Amino acid sequence: MTLISPSLLAFGRSANDAPPRHLGTRYNTDGRFLLEPGNTVVSHVTAGSSSEAAVLAVRDRLMAMPEAGQFAFTDPSSLHMTIFQGIIEHRRRLPFWPADMPLDTSIDAMTEHYCARLRHFAPLQPFRARVTEITPTGLALEGDTAADRACLKAWREAFADAFGYRHPDHDDYAFHITYAYVVDWLDDAALPRWQEMLDEQLAFLSEQAPVIELDPPAFCSFEDMNHFEELIVFSDRP
Repeated sequence: MTLISPSLLAFGRSANDAPPRHLGTRYNTDGRFLLEPGNTVVSHVTAGSSSEAAVLAVRDRLMAMPEAGQFAFTDPSSLHMTIFQGIIEHRRRLPFWPADMPLDTSIDAMTEHYCARLRHFAPLQPFRARVTEITPTGLALEGDTAADRACLKAWREAFADAFGYRHPDHDDYAFHITYAYVVDWLDDAALPRWQEMLDEQLAFLSEQAPVIELDPPAFCSFEDMNHFEELIVFSDRP
């Protein structure tokens, strides 16, 4: 009998009595992404790297599952790990917005405001990240070593000071790379098949990409979840 992980059980139909949280605001039932402008700080998966090839291979395997139509998959070029959550159109309230800026400030004006504030942001040390788990919607990550985990925490603290707020989950926000969003929950009978596939893919990633190659953090703007435009890259690299 296949043991189902708590993270996969959370995608089962019997564990959910409401539609997925972002359905209707971030994407629709056809899997099409909706306008949801905002800004954020992310590290993209490094294009052309062996890590990217492995990450995309896992994405392909997820998309080959019979239930793949129950998920809205993001474009491969959008794959990233969020370092710090910026502001977003559908979350105009404290503490998700800086207290010194009116809540009705346009997203474009907020992005310009942060570009000015971040122009002289001093980059911190680079970090390495590894995958700890795979779920139907993406990869869970953490710093590869204790030093990397401390470094990621330091980056987040520095951005909180620059952005002027801390989300309620600031201290325990889990690093991840999103492949997709749930359109419809999985039938419980499908979960054992998914667990076997996810375990196989985690073993594959552990062998092929024990460390995920990521670009330096960048302040980005976005219109939806399919593209994150880099505006300022925080790197000491030439």
